[in-house]
Amino acid sequence: MGCQDDRINRIVIESRLAQRAFRTVKADRKLEDEKVELAIEKIIESKHPLSDIAKKVVEGTRITRDDAIRLYQSSDLTAIGALGEYARKQRAGKDREKYVYYIHNMHLNPTNICGETCKFCSYANPAEKGKAYMWSVERVLEEAAKGAALGINEIHMVGGLTPAADLKYYETILREIKSKFPHIHMKAMTAVEIEYLAEREKISYEDCLKRLIAAGLQSMPGGGAEIFDESVRQRMAVKKTPAHVWLEIHGIAHKLGLYSNATMLTGISETVENKVDHMLLLREQQDKTGGFQCFIPLKCYYEGTTIKGEVEEPTGFDLLKDVAISRILLDNFPHIKAYWIQLGEKIAQIALSFGADDMDGTIGEEKITHAAGAMTPLQLAKEEMEYLISQAGYTPVERDTIYNIKHVGGAGLKASTAESKKVELAQVK
Repeated sequence: MGCQDDRINRIVIESRLAQRAFRTVKADRKLEDEKVELAIEKIIESKHPLSDIAKKVVEGTRITRDDAIRLYQSSDLTAIGALGEYARKQRAGKDREKYVYYIHNMHLNPTNICGETCKFCSYANPAEKGKAYMWSVERVLEEAAKGAALGINEIHMVGGLTPAADLKYYETILREIKSKFPHIHMKAMTAVEIEYLAEREKISYEDCLKRLIAAGLQSMPGGGAEIFDESVRQRMAVKKTPAHVWLEIHGIAHKLGLYSNATMLTGISETVENKVDHMLLLREQQDKTGGFQCFIPLKCYYEGTTIKGEVEEPTGFDLLKDVAISRILLDNFPHIKAYWIQLGEKIAQIALSFGADDMDGTIGEEKITHAAGAMTPLQLAKEEMEYLISQAGYTPVERDTIYNIKHVGGAGLKASTAESKKVELAQVK
């Protein structure tokens, strides 16, 4: 290949080991050297099978479906991670290349009763019927008050699909929370819930969203996307919110001034091609309406389900690929999240070197993933979040829901201090 092809060789990326795994990949953006070189002896040069894709990443050229599939098919995880990290740094901009964001938030799940039959869900319709619940508005406010006492900035609220939790119910919750805690940002209602509520009320998605916005809705989470491919959804008995409806609802939300997130659930019988096509649909929607803030790759947990024998569980290798490739492919998404609840704290730390720049938040008490067997903590204190980020070699940055910076952290706390804060949080709860 000629000199032009060798432009890819002008980035130096250093990778070092942390917590028995490589932790950071540091890109030299001066483009003075003649090869992409990794401290662990991995080199992307003109003869490398991924060199043409690397060239696109360096030059800021959008990669194609075939490019993304080739990245998934490659076993060179270090090279893929290096490209994801480079793309992250370029997207972050000058002086923010080492920023990793988190938020002081809590999760609220008013009900786990759901009329859907998704085979991978252990949260809704639990096998032990005694675990089914539906909170009153008063109980929701009590839970919100606990978070407010801890100084949270955001409530992330989602629930099941049940006639008892109708549009009026959620309007009342939003109004009451915003009345009592006006400083708390309400990120609530997945596209699945919007579809359900609109159909029950026999109103349009837009009118449903307008009513919720008037009540206090400020942004939307990205849940319910699962995998957009219909064959996967049929195998998993996913009847809710097909791809075009999910995308339509988020597009409407964006036009109404709401920001939202997007997710992808893996480990439910999907193929590499299914994952790439899922992300391409998100990229296309973002080109149209521009309101997605963050992409969150998720993995399925199987406790309480019957599908484990039907599917292939994602490995750590797969999860890190999802992070890196999403960062490269979703060039119009501002942020990629390493959701520590799903990945676990250690893999989430490593994912920061693969293109992720967000670790989500303190959570308060996560129910949905833990209902399916996740062994991660139910919550983390702010100090613990900062410790995990700084120990991975990055700068912890506390944000609000729409990524306004509240606080830029330093080197992090000692582990003993962070642990004491976890105990303090549990006592308040």
